[in-house]
Amino acid sequence: MASSSKANLAEQDEGEEGEEIEHFNDFTLASSWERFISEIEATCRQWLADGPKRLLEKGAVHLDASHNIYKVKSELKNAAKIYSMEYYFEISSNGKIADWNCTLHDLQLCFGVKEFLVILPQSASGVVLDAPEATKLLSAVSIALANCSSLWPAFVPVHDPSRKAFIGIQNMGTTFTRRFEADHIGSQVPIKFMHLEGLYELFVSKFAYCMSDHSMHLFRVHLLMKLTYQTLPNDEDNYDDIQEADTENAEYETSPGCDNPNRKHWDDDCPWNEWYSAEDPVMGFDLVVTWSEKVVESSLEMAEMENASPHEAEKWILAPNLYPNLESSKGDRIGFASQLHLLVNALEMSFEAPFIEDFVSVENPGSDNLESTMVIPPPTVLDRVLKDLFLEDPQLPDFAKDEHKSSRAIKGAPVESLFVQFCLHSLWFGNCNIRAIAVLWIEFVREIRWHWEESQPLPKIPANGSIDLATCLINQKLQMLAICIGKKRELNEEFEDCIGTKDNASANMEKMQEVNKVGDNSSFHARSQAFDEKRDSLLTPEGFNGSKTVESKFSANAQDLHSADKSTSDSIRRGSAGPVGSMKLLKLCQSLHAPFTQSAPLMTEDMHEERLRAIETFGFSFSFSAQLERETLSSDMSAFKAANPGAVFEDFIRWYSPRDWDNDESEAKGPSTDLTEGMNVDWPPQGRLSRRMSESGNFWRKIWDEAPILPASEQKPLLDPNREGEKILHYLETMQPHQLLEQMVCTAFRASADTLNQTNYGSLKEMDTKMDQLYLTMASTLRPPLQVNLLSNTSDTIEDLRRLCVVFEHVEKLLILAASLHRRFRQVPRISEAIFSNYYNFYLPTMGIGLADVDTQKEFDMKLQLSQNERQVVSNMFTPPTANQSWRKVLSMGNHLNGHEPILREIIFSMRDNASDNHYASSSRRDYQQDTETYRMYTCGTSNDLRVALSIISYD
Repeated sequence: MASSSKANLAEQDEGEEGEEIEHFNDFTLASSWERFISEIEATCRQWLADGPKRLLEKGAVHLDASHNIYKVKSELKNAAKIYSMEYYFEISSNGKIADWNCTLHDLQLCFGVKEFLVILPQSASGVVLDAPEATKLLSAVSIALANCSSLWPAFVPVHDPSRKAFIGIQNMGTTFTRRFEADHIGSQVPIKFMHLEGLYELFVSKFAYCMSDHSMHLFRVHLLMKLTYQTLPNDEDNYDDIQEADTENAEYETSPGCDNPNRKHWDDDCPWNEWYSAEDPVMGFDLVVTWSEKVVESSLEMAEMENASPHEAEKWILAPNLYPNLESSKGDRIGFASQLHLLVNALEMSFEAPFIEDFVSVENPGSDNLESTMVIPPPTVLDRVLKDLFLEDPQLPDFAKDEHKSSRAIKGAPVESLFVQFCLHSLWFGNCNIRAIAVLWIEFVREIRWHWEESQPLPKIPANGSIDLATCLINQKLQMLAICIGKKRELNEEFEDCIGTKDNASANMEKMQEVNKVGDNSSFHARSQAFDEKRDSLLTPEGFNGSKTVESKFSANAQDLHSADKSTSDSIRRGSAGPVGSMKLLKLCQSLHAPFTQSAPLMTEDMHEERLRAIETFGFSFSFSAQLERETLSSDMSAFKAANPGAVFEDFIRWYSPRDWDNDESEAKGPSTDLTEGMNVDWPPQGRLSRRMSESGNFWRKIWDEAPILPASEQKPLLDPNREGEKILHYLETMQPHQLLEQMVCTAFRASADTLNQTNYGSLKEMDTKMDQLYLTMASTLRPPLQVNLLSNTSDTIEDLRRLCVVFEHVEKLLILAASLHRRFRQVPRISEAIFSNYYNFYLPTMGIGLADVDTQKEFDMKLQLSQNERQVVSNMFTPPTANQSWRKVLSMGNHLNGHEPILREIIFSMRDNASDNHYASSSRRDYQQDTETYRMYTCGTSNDLRVALSIISYD
């Protein structure tokens, strides 16, 4: 048995030795851990060899949150897990962390590093949840960097992603090693750590041996502090007070032009507020207050610093918070540009029907093509709009006030005129669809006809008796209609006066017969004198009172005048405006008088074009031109005959058309004092008619012969107000839809720009330039055929108008921002100019494309350092909290600014030591003669959370 057991044991030992030989571990082969380190080392060596410039060429990614930081990325595999290693580097490392205003990566700010590595797993969380795994990764990276002789720090994200926790390590040569750790408290921050004194003691506890050292020793702690304050939102002050009022008046506020006294908006005094209320593009401001580096030796000094005023800080930096979607347009922003775009769509649809009424009538065959969204506002809204349009203003506005220098290049109308107000109301009436515009236009013309039939003056139309041909045709027609209404009122008043005095005529007949014994002829002249006493005078030769010859030829005494027959009325001068210099009549030695004449008949642009077409058809000739001007010529000739009795056709030509009279010698420059000398030298004038006037059958001479002797006051008016008024109304009632919309588009663009141009935005040169460019762009786009009603529905002009709407929207957004900035910084315009200039340069690359294509990922970020005289203005923006706000939040942090605590407090504590004092320094190849941050702690927090990042240098 013993022998057999020994044999079994021997066999068992031989089997075990055989198994050991089969499973022999060859340590000459690399393990997976070593291969992982080798892969990290190879990647790091490649990045070190390339350098920043070569890495940029290979596609390094720029971080949007920083201006100067880039990163490259590489995938690593260890066993079954895949990791990502990221290298962050800077192109130029001029910025210092102590500056606070340079844009830094989060880890740079936390640990005071410049270039670094981050290794993290490719998982949903992106962090290492296992502590041993995190330690293993740091060890691998540390070994790889040591093999590369690299001093890059390496970090691994740990714990929950919301904590933003990191651990890290950095080899600082053969002597020192720096270790990093960062963590975050998301809630229930200890009260002690809400104050500077508690944070100071937290930092000191990292290197003090015991708590008693805090009072027994004075530690020279270096301190940097940055506080961030934020203005309250625009509507936070009165939101609770007006919430109920807003609910009740929500429907009323949607109507343009209405004023809600229960709520004040930021743009109540802006010119566009009559039509819409714009959202304030400036949401608020962040004020960053920084203190220069201080050396603190006790917690008492920290308590004193917590009570310090922000005005004692070294730097104030202002950062505007703009509306997040200011650069984009998603259909939720209302303004002139959005409504002009709808008006262009209405213009495109206007070609579908020949009459305005077709868009309103249900029986219209093309009404099925109209969208169901094209609703017509209720009658109450229509009545309110018409009331606003035709509300009589006792004083007409100044139509040329605040008009842009290039505004008249666009064929529209002044912004306060009647048709412009109609166009602006149309932009907001029924969301500017073609059906709503048709309804409003029909009622608008119906109201104009009522004013015409009742002889009521048109509101918002200057009654200066002239027509501005630089405006659109509809505005010209309305101006002429206003003149016709004025003429019609004058005729009605004269008729009423005649009716009123007819009853008294018989009672006064006997008295008038006793006074006027010369009969009907003398009474006619008496009435003529009563009409214009200053213009009518008896013919008496000026300067010849003592001459019998002259008396026998040119004058009569009073008895001869009253005893003359009816033909003597031709010898009375009527309607004279005074002598014309020293000119004399050809047949009589009398001064040539200029007559009062009727004004030339007013014509609108289409009437001028009609005359030009007639000239082109029949050819231009002198006689044809005279036929076109027959009524005016006949009126002027009649007035000239009345003012110059005894005048001949040649006298009229010398006064009316001097170029058709050829002078043989110059006329006397003044009246002669001697009759004989004047007769021989100055009279008769020497000369002759021009060739065209002396031709036989001359049309002017024919008109002269037929013209009666009547002053302008007794002539039939050249302008027939009744006929012209009805023609204008016929034009307005029968014009085609596309003709109306074409003029509305031109007028609405100009009126919208003129309204925005009245905005006060200070002396922002960039905004002035954009407004000038906008008017030039509109003038070039709103050109014929659009301005002369020759547009076709297939024209490319529609697309040009849509592009113009995009340009208009860009400028409108910039102008609203400029107005918002200017109203805040009127006392310190440098701030508004600097902010707007920076935003303008940021926004300029997007102005050539549609707002829907703007990249909204890139945000505007600007920091402006304030001077001492600007601090008080900015401080006033932080108004003390009201009683309604005081209970919402308990102030738990110090350094208050007008009762506002900082929304963010960042502090960097550091403890410095001279490395040369250490006994390891002598063996080091590096000469550490400068102080090294042996301890550094960065804290960032509010009253609700706290983040702490600690870095410690140890001597290995």
